[in-house]
Amino acid sequence: MRIREVGLRAACLLGAAVTVTALAAAPAVAVPATDRPPTSAPASGGSSTTTTPPFTTPNTDDCPQRTRPPAPIDTSEVPAPGEPTPTEIPVPSPAIGGQRMGDCGVIVPDGAPPVPAEISATAWMVSDLDTGRVLAAKDPHGRYRPASTIKVALAIVALRSLDLDKVVIGTQADADVDGTRVGIGPGGRYTNRQLMQALIMCSGNDAAHAIATQLGGDKAAVAKMNEVAKSLRAMDTRAATPSGLDGPGMSTSAYDLSVLFREAMNIPLFAELIHTEQVDFPGFPADPKIPGDEDHPGFPIANDNQLLYNYDGAIGGKTGFTDDARQTFVAAAERNGHRLVVTLLKADVRPIRPWEQAARLLDYGFGLDTDARVGKLPETGSEAVQPSVPLASPPPRADGSEAEPVQPAHQGARIATLIGGPVLILVLLLLARRALRRRR
Repeated sequence: MRIREVGLRAACLLGAAVTVTALAAAPAVAVPATDRPPTSAPASGGSSTTTTPPFTTPNTDDCPQRTRPPAPIDTSEVPAPGEPTPTEIPVPSPAIGGQRMGDCGVIVPDGAPPVPAEISATAWMVSDLDTGRVLAAKDPHGRYRPASTIKVALAIVALRSLDLDKVVIGTQADADVDGTRVGIGPGGRYTNRQLMQALIMCSGNDAAHAIATQLGGDKAAVAKMNEVAKSLRAMDTRAATPSGLDGPGMSTSAYDLSVLFREAMNIPLFAELIHTEQVDFPGFPADPKIPGDEDHPGFPIANDNQLLYNYDGAIGGKTGFTDDARQTFVAAAERNGHRLVVTLLKADVRPIRPWEQAARLLDYGFGLDTDARVGKLPETGSEAVQPSVPLASPPPRADGSEAEPVQPAHQGARIATLIGGPVLILVLLLLARRALRRRR
């Protein structure tokens, strides 16, 4: 076999390998659930067995979480020695938001179509950001854990009380917090504005710790968060940690999370940050206690809310997860001049991811009549529906226009490879064929 022929065949094999590698690395595409349970391939004997149970939306008709969240699966909510056990939060009567907000099952306007079938969230709600109308809900006042969505309450407190230009020095205590961290290091210099970027965009628990420290420490910050919730009549909510890590007595509801988010949207910087896709974050100096340690350069941080990148008209929002809370989510989007908020509590990543469930519910809400209503959000304790304070609008993209949904990092390269790989193979095969003809 000639050298040219060997080279051509090797090139063809290389092109095929590149394509296979790209296909293996490409992100999976969610497939909507069907009414049939998934099954495994038939075994050698010809029979088949179910590998995963069929998906069913959790039933809340009997109000299992009317007074408290589901039982924890770990010890995160056990009070520290000497600390009291939190009592149950009283259940307001009548229900805040209207009579139907006291129901625990699915609540939709009369004559509305069925809600989407792919929702695994145990509780959810869709409301109008501007008017406060509740369009549809499921167990709106059921008590669940918020996970990092409670950072919305911390952001309200911090943005209204801290000097955003003040420089804060990172500490080892910041760097040592549990859970998601943005990468604050001891000795690093961060403005409060940058800490808010890390808190809202990346859900950094280290940023939450640095912010709470300035508010008087974790207990003081939590007390301020709970004061805000009470003032907004978010009566199902009790923060236990500034970050959303599970703690004794932690609670919120789909209704309350909508209330907190709507209040946060009165703050222009909050509206800006939930809409921001990427910013540069400072590094921190070498630790003299670590032999050979070097300076840690700055790095870009990106918004972790996939709805922002993948849903037309997305404004932004906040994600959350803990073992006890499961997946939590709050976000807003705009279409035809209407801005809706969706909240999810105790969701799962099946049959579709939480941001995709939020997208389904937003589509559902936008498809309802413009006067659809099953309840309302409180206006700081009054019976008014129209907001007394103009809600902040997120800024446009850098070019002044609404951005097209962007692709996650490296996805453009993958797509280019997926397209270019087969083309490369075809070209190489044609070259090989021409070379063989010349041999004849």
